[in-house]
Formats: sequence, structure tokens, C-alpha cells
Amino acid sequence: MSSENSSADDVQRVWDVVVVGAGPAGASAAYAAAVAGRSVLLLEKAELPRYKTCGGGIIGPSRDALPPGFELPFKDRVHAVTFSLDGRYARTRKSKQMLFGLINRPEFDQQLVEHAQKAGAELRTGVTVTRVEQHGSAVPDRRTVAVVLQGGETLLARAVVGADGSASRIGAHVGVKLEQVDLGLEVEIPVPETVAEDWKGRVLIDWGPMPGSYGWVFPKGDTLTVGVISARGEGAATKRYLEDFIGRLGLAGFEPSVSSGHLTRCRADDSPLSRGRVLVCGDAAGLLEPWTREGISFALRSGRLAGEWAVRIAEAHDAVDTRRQALNYAFAVKAGLGVEMSVGKRLLIAFERRPGLFHAALTGFRPAWRAFVDITRGSTSLGEIVRNHPMAQRALTAFDK
Repeated sequence: MSSENSSADDVQRVWDVVVVGAGPAGASAAYAAAVAGRSVLLLEKAELPRYKTCGGGIIGPSRDALPPGFELPFKDRVHAVTFSLDGRYARTRKSKQMLFGLINRPEFDQQLVEHAQKAGAELRTGVTVTRVEQHGSAVPDRRTVAVVLQGGETLLARAVVGADGSASRIGAHVGVKLEQVDLGLEVEIPVPETVAEDWKGRVLIDWGPMPGSYGWVFPKGDTLTVGVISARGEGAATKRYLEDFIGRLGLAGFEPSVSSGHLTRCRADDSPLSRGRVLVCGDAAGLLEPWTREGISFALRSGRLAGEWAVRIAEAHDAVDTRRQALNYAFAVKAGLGVEMSVGKRLLIAFERRPGLFHAALTGFRPAWRAFVDITRGSTSLGEIVRNHPMAQRALTAFDK
């Protein structure tokens, strides 16, 4: 309750921004809005820290999108990548500089939330949002959104950011359309020191047996994160791929501490990113790289943009201004992340047809490895490479055909 107008007990506090979901996208949005000096409430249905199915690779664009002073809780720093083609033709490539770092998501997400709180955001955990309303009896005026919680409590906000993951309730309200759905399966395997030592500083990427599938091993100290991903609808084959993959690596004898699965969902090109005073970002908006299904950098970057634009929407006095700010948000997302996604989509189609060609290029063709290094380190993006390198353009066009 707001104490300023306590003449009536029924005067309810109106938050500038309510963010639903405290993963990387939501925490980034809350941080961006709080840093701008707005009142921000961050809602999370789980208790933190909580486990998330995720490889936990932090590439350059993720690092660059973090709040100032954020110390990454790296479990390992990657300088080498072993590529294999369904278990064969393994070849390791090394880099003098760090390619990317590996984190555990519970720790990383918790730290992001703490940064948002330090910036002034308030956190409420253990709350489930059932729906948002922009019209009707729960909404006092045109400038307000009602956020309805399980149990019936209603919160009011000038702007809402939906960052509630790939099965998003807020995404459903906005009308997000999802095109590409993939199934990721992952295990966390505690290993003895001798095994851990063998993997230190090196990841494995295996191009898998089903079209568009691949597997990975990410070392995190005394634990290996081993996972595979493939198009949804191939559940049994994906499970078999993971079992074969673990067996081939000689890890079948170790008992996993966690075994989990997760659907990743990629937006359709014409999918909306807002409705009225409600924006979506991260997985809730279907924002991820279609080929690698990398989502952390997309969550951090779109979350930051959503937080910045939610502040402008909170300040908007009418529907026209609200609409203009929401369109500007969509434009900002599409100009950066959207371009990367469209290149990623073309790469995925090419990769589904010719995984062997990708393997040969990355292991035997210097410019392809160079591009991989530059993208993971964050000195360029997929979009920039295709825009600025005629050879990459020609290769992609040839792949398209």
C-alpha cells in the first residue's frame, strides 16, 4: 500500500514497471528500469537460486550485456574446442585467447537478480502470475496494467515486461507466435579429478545424427554438463543420441546428479513483441539463435532493451505514445537480434542438409574457425560476418540453393 495517500485504504500502489520472471532476461529488464530511477517489482514463481536446463556458455555478446561491475562466476574458461561428426573425425582447435566462459545457471541468475536489487528493484519469489489485464474492472485507467497473481491478488503497473520463459503466460497475452521448437536433454555428471583434468579448458561439440541436431560437453570443475538438442518430435531418437553420446565419451559409468529436459522455442518472423503496455523479451518472446539455440545473450540483450523501453512506456500518457514506444522497442530488437536470427535460420537449414560440410569448414578452413572465434568472443556477430564478407555471403547463398 502507498502511504502517501493513506486517507483511503483502497488506494493501491502503482509500480512503474512490473517484470514477470527472474531469469537473465527478467533480471536484465528489472536492472535497466531500476537504474533509470523507476519503481520496479520483479516477480519469480520459484525460490532462488533454482536449476535451469542450460549449457551455461557465456559468449562475448552475453559478457558485453552485463551490468557494470558484474563479476562472472566462471567454473571454467574455454581455450579449445573439439569438433566431431556423430562421434567420428574428432579434431581439436585451440585459441590463445579465451573463447568463452562456463557458468552454473543458478549462481549466475541469482547474481543478476542481486544486481537488479542493488539498482533498486524489489523482488518477490514464490508468486505465479495467472494473467495480465489491460481493460476491465481491475484496471483503474488507460495508463495501467493489472497483473493478477494465483490466489487472486492484483498488482498494478504502468508497464509490464514478460520474461517468464518459453511457455510464457505473458507471451500468450501478447500473441507471440513460435515457429521452431527443439528438445534439449541434459545431464550434470560429477566426475573424478583425473577425468575433470582431461576436460579442463576444452569443450566438445558433436554434430549429431538427426538433421539439425548436435551435442556438447561443457566442463565445470568437478562436473561435466553433457547435452544434446534436436527438433521436437524426435524424442526417442534424441534420448538415444544422448545415451550413445555419453557411452562414446566413456562417461556411462558415472551417475548424473541432475537429468533434465527443456523445449526451446524460436519466434516466427511476424511475431509481435508487445501489446499495449506489455512487452516480452528473452525466451518469452521466442528470441534465441536458431542454429545453435543459444539463448543467454539474447535474453540479456533483449531484457535490457525491454527494461529501457518499459520506462518510456510507463511515462507514456496515451495510447498513441504507448504504441510508438512499443514499436521502437520492436525495431531495436529486430535491427540487432532479428538480423542475427535470420542468418541463424539460414545456417540451420544449411546445417540440416550438410553437417559434414560444416564440420570440414570448422576443422579445416581457417576463415571459418576465425569466424567462430570472433563470434564467441563477441568481436563480431553472424549478421556482421554475412554483411561484411562477400565470401560468407556467397557461401550462404550457395547453401540456400
